[in-house]
Amino acid sequence: MILRRALLADMPALGRLHYHTVRTSLPFVPEVHPAHEVEGYFSGPFFAKAEFWLAEDEAGEAIGYVAFRPDFVEHLFIHPRSQGQGVGLALLNKAKEGSAELSLWTFQQNLRARRFYEKHGFVVVVETDGHDNEEKLPDVLYRWRRAEP
Repeated sequence: MILRRALLADMPALGRLHYHTVRTSLPFVPEVHPAHEVEGYFSGPFFAKAEFWLAEDEAGEAIGYVAFRPDFVEHLFIHPRSQGQGVGLALLNKAKEGSAELSLWTFQQNLRARRFYEKHGFVVVVETDGHDNEEKLPDVLYRWRRAEP
């Protein structure tokens, strides 16, 4: 696995990866945007507001990505066939590198993600009924803080 900073040219592939992963791994999530809109969003406003890192397999295919700001993880998605192989942890650690604290949202129903984040030091801050997210699904805000030396 190779981790590298994503380029604008990578964004259509990451949009496709995101769409496929949500449709495959999170069947409870309603489709709010069709695939072509997701790709367009990744190549436009989303790329401008976050730092993207991607994980590639030996063939150079994107198998996961993380998008983050200094204090917030916007996205962390791993291709279904690559889940449980350390890709998510490598990308999460990349986001943690320059931060003393990170927050992120996930859906309450996404039990696999919740276990993953809790295993890696994130704690629940608040749970909501989902009224503020596009999908209108109950969600949960997590926060991680770097341990004092």
